[in-house]
Amino acid sequence: MRFVVSGTDTDIGKTVFAAGLAGLIGARYWKPVQAGEPGDRETVAALAGGETVPEAYRLKLAASPHQGAAEENVVIDADRLTPPDGPLVIEGAGGLMVPLTREMLFIDVFARWKLPVVLCARTTLGTINHTLLSLEALRARHIPVHGVAFIGEANDESEGIIAEMGRVKRLGRLPHITPLTPARLVAAFADNFRKEDFA
Repeated sequence: MRFVVSGTDTDIGKTVFAAGLAGLIGARYWKPVQAGEPGDRETVAALAGGETVPEAYRLKLAASPHQGAAEENVVIDADRLTPPDGPLVIEGAGGLMVPLTREMLFIDVFARWKLPVVLCARTTLGTINHTLLSLEALRARHIPVHGVAFIGEANDESEGIIAEMGRVKRLGRLPHITPLTPARLVAAFADNFRKEDFA
């Protein structure tokens, strides 16, 4: 089992989702390019308690990876972004169209991997447009879409129309968890997602 977790936008909760998914399926976690500190790998390690894989690139500036790399005179090489073997949850940076260099987007790397993508989407206003556009971009590059995981308060109409018009599996919805603890994340995943959907 190897999945790529991406989002329709940045800061929507996909790191928390990735931690929950890694714990649910017993997979390691890898974020190949981290831009900004503190890193998401530490967050996932604290929440999921499982093994994490060090980043291929760890950049200090909290910005698009291409900008963070330029600040440190680093050029991101796609050949260094090869997923490790075994059960794995891979988290992208921001959304699908985030540039890693001036010539390469994260979605281009996903297209090389051909691993199934779990697309995380907000449930708030604007999610229909962003999610349907993201699904079109994935399919245009022949990237397998495993399904959509929603994050936030329930919005049955938006979630339903995305699943219907996007012709995509609705995997479940992760509510906002306050306070966020490992035990509460495990419980939220158990209540809202089915392990067999990720088999």
